[in-house]
Amino acid sequence: MTRRSTARRAPARRSINQAVLQEVSLKYFMAVVHSGSVTEAAERLGVVPSAVSRQIARLERELDTLLFDRRSRGMALNAAGELLAVHARRAWLDIERVTEDILALRGLRAGQVRLAATEGFTFEFLPTLIAGFQAQRPGIGFSLDMGLQGEVARRVREGEVDIGVTVGMASERSLSVELRHPSPVLAVMRPGHPLAARRQLSLAQALAYPLALPAPTSTLRQLLDISCSRQGLHIEAFFTSNHLYPLVNYAAQTDAVTFCGETALRQHLHQGLVHAVPLRDREMNERHFEVQTLAGRQLPDGARAFVTHLRDALADES
Repeated sequence: MTRRSTARRAPARRSINQAVLQEVSLKYFMAVVHSGSVTEAAERLGVVPSAVSRQIARLERELDTLLFDRRSRGMALNAAGELLAVHARRAWLDIERVTEDILALRGLRAGQVRLAATEGFTFEFLPTLIAGFQAQRPGIGFSLDMGLQGEVARRVREGEVDIGVTVGMASERSLSVELRHPSPVLAVMRPGHPLAARRQLSLAQALAYPLALPAPTSTLRQLLDISCSRQGLHIEAFFTSNHLYPLVNYAAQTDAVTFCGETALRQHLHQGLVHAVPLRDREMNERHFEVQTLAGRQLPDGARAFVTHLRDALADES
């Protein structure tokens, strides 16, 4: 008599239909990711909300897992959804790169480099470099958007732009730093200001004069607040703006002192509109100019060439 085995049979592994990861379902999924709502995603796609819901349900059925946390005010990715979103972004970025590579093989050197940068790099520094680059490679187009440091990092991370140019003080998740260069904070004032003759200043000395300060949400203001707190200094704004150049122009016409990096000031310094003095405070010298890309992504040829152009430009200044 044959003994019946008592070993418990392992559950059959459910296979995933991988074709679903390359179909319209993924497009609808990403629309919900970007909008946070089935209704808004449907409006962007030009379809009825039920069509979007069906495609999301299909994805979740095929993957045998929920992808969103359903909330009263929309939908937020859960851990599984985050993984799928990363896959989708990389897949589409790879398609864009391959398309440009194919055009290059045909001798069509067209392409588009998408940049996001913080304010200090968008008005003079990057437009000048882009113009020089396009003189050598006229087939490459550019788009340049301005944002706060966290917004720049987010747009690179989510594949909305190819390159982020910003100031970095801490490592960012999922980002690769292609280039890093010191970008200390300077005290900025009118040329005839009583502090303009100094070779170096401390924040304590600058605080003796009216201050033109960025908004509390800016990373520069937060850095100033941290440094003053560490030293027991009280910082108070006489003039505040959420944009850099109103602060610089205000300081150029008054006895106020403001703060920013040298890159944003080059045209003003060249024209003699303002004077800049280095700060000796530790935190003011820990900022770095960074060129950021999505970690693990192979950039299109035009974007990669522009990163090299940036590196060469900074090397020439050193």
